Amino acid sequence: MRIAIIGGGIAGLAAAYELEKLRHSATPVDYELFEAGPRLGGVIASIVADGAASGKTVLELGPDSFLTEKPAAIELCRELGLGDDLVRSNDAERKTFILVKKRLIALPDGLMFLVPTKLLPTALTGLFSWPTKIRMGLELLHPPRPHTGDESVAALVKRHYGQEAVDRLADPLLSGIYGGDSSQLSAQTVLPRLVEMEAKYGSLTRGMLAGMQAAAEAKHAAVASGKVAEPRPLFTTLRNGLQQLVDAVVARLEASRLHLQSPIGGLSRVGAQWALAGAEGLFDSVIVATPAWAAAELLGAVDSTLADELSGIPYSSSITVNLLYEGAEFDALPPGFGFLVPVVEGRAMLACTFLHRKFPGRTAAGKTVLRAFLGGSRNAGLLAESDEFLTRLVRKELFEILQISVAPERVEITRWPRAMAQYAVGHKQRQARIQERLTGLSGLRLVGNAYDGIGISDCIRLGRAAARSLVSATTPVQTSVLT
Repeated sequence: MRIAIIGGGIAGLAAAYELEKLRHSATPVDYELFEAGPRLGGVIASIVADGAASGKTVLELGPDSFLTEKPAAIELCRELGLGDDLVRSNDAERKTFILVKKRLIALPDGLMFLVPTKLLPTALTGLFSWPTKIRMGLELLHPPRPHTGDESVAALVKRHYGQEAVDRLADPLLSGIYGGDSSQLSAQTVLPRLVEMEAKYGSLTRGMLAGMQAAAEAKHAAVASGKVAEPRPLFTTLRNGLQQLVDAVVARLEASRLHLQSPIGGLSRVGAQWALAGAEGLFDSVIVATPAWAAAELLGAVDSTLADELSGIPYSSSITVNLLYEGAEFDALPPGFGFLVPVVEGRAMLACTFLHRKFPGRTAAGKTVLRAFLGGSRNAGLLAESDEFLTRLVRKELFEILQISVAPERVEITRWPRAMAQYAVGHKQRQARIQERLTGLSGLRLVGNAYDGIGISDCIRLGRAAARSLVSATTPVQTSVLT
């Protein structure tokens, strides 16, 4: 069985790794990976700056971590022998601030993502006005509301807590995660738990409190039975940067099967097989691990309806700006991991992470790393600006927000055009239509952040599952650990 993988991001690499494992288990499978660019890893890229006597500092040019609760990335790291290099986020110091009228205000205690669960911290916070606080209290009276179709996250939050909660909470939080707009993102896909709570309890606050009570009872039962699990950190990363994961996967693959700077011009069917414009020979199956808009271009001649659905998935662009400073701390930095910037504040920055605090042991002694994010769905035009312009812009805003005037000793700017899929209203229904079209195209799989989760773990899970499903459809699969 011969399989082509188009796209060398983490989803495509995970698929190749799984196929390599199967090949080592004597499963009759062959594969080739085609990447249009000069490097593998997609948006995962790290720089390790050597500070000689002061140690090393990791600068992440793309994502800086993965969610611990989603196991696929950690499992892959351990399979690759990277278990000892996993680094937990410093959750004891985890605090996030929101910029409100040039002031940084901490998210109040008891705020479970978008839902307030503690009365006193919510009443005392400067994040919301008194009308919004009163509305949050009265939200407990909301009756159950059955599902009536999809809606935006902004519509859901506004109905329960008002526009101010959208502006100062939903928008900056979702912009920091998705680089998107809460008025466009699907509540059904992005916040399915809240949609279910609303249908069952009416009040999101009552639903969250019920969930917390159930979790507390489960923990009490675990304590009584002596089966208490160690608390998990929110985020996990690697000691030498997430590039370490990419390098470890690539090291397990045969170099002759990896084709860089090898763009594929399109796909076509030849009987039951697949032909790739730009690759020799025919393939029994194809895993398309590109962004959805690129997958649409590849599949246009095969299924125009499928291509239209794929091209309809919106994407946002982003810019990361890493600033490395001499100095272990700045007096102006508040405690915590960083801050988010609501769109209504009129800033270029979407967020800023104090990376030297988020993950201990990855910043050299005497250094500080700030990582700013720009772009998003509302400000993609910044990608066309020069590095000098972006550096001046970020330094200006950091001075106005944090009073940092000292020049950084190093600045790394990375642009990621059309990199982040946006789960817009109707995304779940679009995915159902895409899956329906795929049922008529045997041997084709679509993986990446456009389908069922935007994170690194999601992409790894989808890539590995696609590889297994293609092989299991034709060959009895034996399990083996790749060494």
